[in-house]
Amino acid sequence: MIEALILEKTAEAIHQLYGQTVPVASIGLEKTKKEINGDYTIVVFPLSRISKKSPEVTASEIGEYLAVNVSEVKEYNVIKGFLNLTLKDDYWKSFLDKNLNEEHFGFEPLREEAPVIVEYSSPNTNKPLHLGHIRNNLLGFSLARILGANGYKAVKVNLVNDRGIHICKSMLAYMKWGNNETPASSGLKSDHLIGKYYVIFDQEYKKEVNVLVTDGMNEDDALRNAPLMLEAQDVLRKWEAGDAETRSLWSRMNGWAFEGFEETYGKLGVDFDLVQHESDTYLAGKEIVMKGVEQNSLEKRDDGSIWIDLREEGLDEKLLLRSDGTSVYMTQDLGTAQLRHDQFHPLKMIYVVGNEQNYHFDVLKLVLKKLGREWSGRIFHLSYGMVELPEGKMKSREGTVVDADDLMDEMFRTAEETTRELGKVDNFSEDEANELFRTIGLGALKYFILKVDPKKNMLFDPKESIDFNGNTGPFIQYTYARIQSLLRRSEDGGRRSEDGGWRMEDGELMPVETEILKLLHQFPAVVKQAGEDYSPAVIANYVYDLSKEYNQFYQEIPVLKEEDQKKVIFRLNLSSLTGSVIKKAMWLLGIDVPSRM
Repeated sequence: MIEALILEKTAEAIHQLYGQTVPVASIGLEKTKKEINGDYTIVVFPLSRISKKSPEVTASEIGEYLAVNVSEVKEYNVIKGFLNLTLKDDYWKSFLDKNLNEEHFGFEPLREEAPVIVEYSSPNTNKPLHLGHIRNNLLGFSLARILGANGYKAVKVNLVNDRGIHICKSMLAYMKWGNNETPASSGLKSDHLIGKYYVIFDQEYKKEVNVLVTDGMNEDDALRNAPLMLEAQDVLRKWEAGDAETRSLWSRMNGWAFEGFEETYGKLGVDFDLVQHESDTYLAGKEIVMKGVEQNSLEKRDDGSIWIDLREEGLDEKLLLRSDGTSVYMTQDLGTAQLRHDQFHPLKMIYVVGNEQNYHFDVLKLVLKKLGREWSGRIFHLSYGMVELPEGKMKSREGTVVDADDLMDEMFRTAEETTRELGKVDNFSEDEANELFRTIGLGALKYFILKVDPKKNMLFDPKESIDFNGNTGPFIQYTYARIQSLLRRSEDGGRRSEDGGWRMEDGELMPVETEILKLLHQFPAVVKQAGEDYSPAVIANYVYDLSKEYNQFYQEIPVLKEEDQKKVIFRLNLSSLTGSVIKKAMWLLGIDVPSRM
């Protein structure tokens, strides 16, 4: 890459000019700011200590050396302590020629090493997926593709939380008020039916708590001792004891939840390489905990509960097993981590989980480390911020969540309304139009969520996300479709060049053409950065910048109407590579791009 060459030659210049050897990594090289003339900028201020000269003189001397010794450098300029280098047009044209038909441009070949585990989704089987789950799924799915593009074998894992007190709440409500209702008899999507009973439990539970508080009990005691909560805990004990009737209902209701999840995943366009269930992993966690007691790493108290003391590490005491022998979340996460390590021996285990679980993962890593699992350092919590709507926060148990299925249906409807208003489906069949509405709606949803840094909270506005102008998925999809239309028209017109290209002697590049080439040139580095940062937002904002630059080119520079045939071919090639990179970038985000809009 040209960046490596510039750094190497800069180090060589310092040695030749000033007799000093400096490591290449210590030299500051960055992309030149758009308002300044140049392609790459060397930060010279630190080097003036070596040269014993002013930054301006040092920059001029190094610039002169590079202009003579690096054939790709066309010219340089100095602004204070910044050396700005401009590359020759020939370099950019060679880059285009080399990568125009390079299928894997920007992507690394698969490494011969252990995989990276990416866990995402991890739904509870007591409620359907909602907007928060959508961000989780989109982040995890996109990250797995980005890691794959960086040469890692990414294993996409979904750990379904199918046991525990929250599941028992839905089960208990169904036992009391279900009347053998089924998805078929209710007309509800199967996971929505489960969610209905989770809400009913919460409503009835709050009534009981209010009665106890009114009768003089303090609120904390009322929350613990409300009859429904005590009954739910009894259901959990029966489940862990293997009670046949309890397990039968659990299996039936979980089956409904799984069926609903699969439908939602299919609509959202995400999938998994491995689906694990907490009900299959929690026993491994209990075994780890019991061995920890035997080894005196954990404390078993008089009531039978098992704890770990993390106060020396700045945390607190953590419950690992209840006094009645039932598991907590930490128990199953210990087991799951151990099973994944034993099966894959992964380079890293990435958990895509909201930032409300930061403490949980700090504890998980510490517990594993204290229990002798040195590989605990390979665990990474991709902590992401919450998604809110203009109306405020969501609460599953109160039934105020934005359901994932309903949101996607709304996006499809909004995409249809907007697309029809703009007349973009006038020549489409009904099936083609419906597929376009789905593609635009999903693209709008996914891009709007993924363009935000995962660590930040975000406000999701469906109407804003589907605008065909600005930093949106539909704008980028339209740019791709525009390029494909241009390439189709060029074929229809039969415009060809015998030598297939535009050479240096034919003229200079236009500034906007150079800007597009510079952005295309950055694509491999952008993919690498997104992988290092675990951030699809890096890809999303890059592809928006590329699309915006191409649209400026499209408006300012003639392509098919250009009289010089070689320039036509060059600009079509530039458009073709731009379209290819847009498609790859959007694929990394899990977004389809239509060839017609």
